[in-house]
Amino acid sequence: MALLRTPTVQDHVALAEIELCGELMIAASAADEDRLSPDRIDEVLNVTAERALLEESERALLGESGERALFGSSPWE
Repeated sequence: MALLRTPTVQDHVALAEIELCGELMIAASAADEDRLSPDRIDEVLNVTAERALLEESERALLGESGERALFGSSPWE
């Protein structure tokens, strides 16, 4: 008789969200105030580091004029 197995499926996005929620719960339980400030939430979730990288990428793509610097000099335009 063959055993029926259900394949193991992992939703990596869901697992990452669960981990982030856990980090927020730990920070909230250790906080003295009733609520975490938006700045503290950003710190717990490492949003500030990611935001800085995104802003740097935007500056590189848009240049100082605000237009896409990488695509403005295309010979196909």
